[in-house]
Amino acid sequence: MEKKRTDDSEPGPVPPLRLDRFGFLKQEPSPDGLPKGRSAFECEREERRVRKWRKMIGVGGSDWKYYLRRKPHVVKRRIRKGIPDCLRGLVWQLISGSRDLLLMNPGVYEQLVIYETSASELDIIRDISRTFPSHVFFQQRHGPGQRSLYNVLKAYSVFDRDVGYVQGMGFLAGLLLLYMSEEDAFWLLVALLKGAVHAPMEGLYQVGLPLVQQYLFQFDQLVRDQLPKLGEHFTEEMINPSMYASQWFITVFSYSFPFHLALRIWDVFLHEGVKIVFKVGLALLKYCHDDLVKLPFEKLIQALRNFPEDAMDPDTLLPMAYSIKVSRCLEDLKHQYDKKNGKNLKPSKDEKPAG
Repeated sequence: MEKKRTDDSEPGPVPPLRLDRFGFLKQEPSPDGLPKGRSAFECEREERRVRKWRKMIGVGGSDWKYYLRRKPHVVKRRIRKGIPDCLRGLVWQLISGSRDLLLMNPGVYEQLVIYETSASELDIIRDISRTFPSHVFFQQRHGPGQRSLYNVLKAYSVFDRDVGYVQGMGFLAGLLLLYMSEEDAFWLLVALLKGAVHAPMEGLYQVGLPLVQQYLFQFDQLVRDQLPKLGEHFTEEMINPSMYASQWFITVFSYSFPFHLALRIWDVFLHEGVKIVFKVGLALLKYCHDDLVKLPFEKLIQALRNFPEDAMDPDTLLPMAYSIKVSRCLEDLKHQYDKKNGKNLKPSKDEKPAG
């Protein structure tokens, strides 16, 4: 008589991946074991916002420039409240100027991906698995997400051989690929690094990271001016912004911050420029100020790299950030930095007196 199998050698059904609404693997189940859905009120409110936005941008973005010229304050206010997720990719392309770049350069992306070679190809391949490793789109080795990310980064490294490829660029490209096609993501990367609307970002990735050095100098002075007690504590504990804030600028908060917060920051960043990175950084320090001023060096470093969950709530943090004025100070500090480093003094595109 044939014996029944009692071993566990046959695999059972594979449980489905538990993902959050953005496609990231969930770390822990919600207390009742079920994903928390949105209430009917929240869904209805979101639908109303989407209708407003569709009316504002028109079919395929056809009314965008007209509306922006006519009602810039309405656009700014709505962007600061958050772009509806279903329209985010299109709106990002419109506000960054990348849609125009794409239309002016037909076939260029395909040429860069298929026919050109890059000195950075091995570096890009090595780093790809480090970009959003917990997102379902990028998880599979050599899967569609990783291939798209490779293509965009390789194309940029050929398009701008002076910059080539630097690791932090993967987080920018990866974030964009979650909301648009490869070609669209490539041209938005070009718009950012070359400065289609705001000051060029390429200095964040050039040899010696010159723009990172400038931003850290400016941020350090802003902390001393606006949060003097904390600035003094940082001096006593020998803390400088390069120990905690470099990634804020290099990846625009997309590296280690909650994704829902990073998206809201990116909405504003693409419209208003890099000053939002300074504002959010200052708002975080201000929010945690009373705890940070008590901490010794090791705990301080840890706290500056791991902010508490309540500090990361966009609806708390961002209004606080919007209330902080930095533009005039940033302009003055850039002149100081240039003078200190013997550079020609030229105003940047982001230097405006308000906000």
